[in-house]
Amino acid sequence: MQIMIVDDHPLFREGLKAIVNRDAKYTVAVEAGDGREGIRLAKKHEPDIMLVDISMPGKNGIQMIRELKQSLPETKFIIISMHSEADYIVEAFQAGATGYMVKESAAAQLIKGLDTVAAGELFLDNALSQEVVFKLMQTKSDKTKNKLDPYSTLTAREQEVLRMLAEGLTTKNVAQKLYISPKTVENHRTNLMKKLNLKSTVELIRYAARLGLIDLDTWAIQ
Repeated sequence: MQIMIVDDHPLFREGLKAIVNRDAKYTVAVEAGDGREGIRLAKKHEPDIMLVDISMPGKNGIQMIRELKQSLPETKFIIISMHSEADYIVEAFQAGATGYMVKESAAAQLIKGLDTVAAGELFLDNALSQEVVFKLMQTKSDKTKNKLDPYSTLTAREQEVLRMLAEGLTTKNVAQKLYISPKTVENHRTNLMKKLNLKSTVELIRYAARLGLIDLDTWAIQ
């Protein structure tokens, strides 16, 4: 299976690569040092499993997973992070992660984690607090009581248009990037605004930021 490592610390990437390459089932096919590069290379190489840090320049690991789940639905994601707080872990699984371990456990747990998610199961580092399990169970229970997430009602193209508009692209720019007409972009914009119950571009940007589709600090600089 093809593995991709995304972490901004070269020495840690080398350590993960050495562990992965000990098992003949897995090969490290590509590496990236930040979130944006990780997204670009993942779309190009389509790895089977990605090992992702949370705190990185560009886009953090959770934002990466949210974006890549749309274009790489078959790829599995394991977060390997210094963060062991329950809120980080719950958010990672909500974004689409299939495994989570703390960096201190990587040497002992990595191959077990890879085997687990490769088999289609979720992996949670046994060094992590039981609080995580309780929060995940509560989140699942709450979701059954809530209406369908409006974002999930958008088509893949509407999600693309949403992200691009939120990043500040004009209708013309979006049309050029997606090879469609400005009129079609406007139709998609109208539809997604209606589905998400958004009334203005400012609301659209805030909504995208809440989902982690854009970085408001970076957007503000542009």
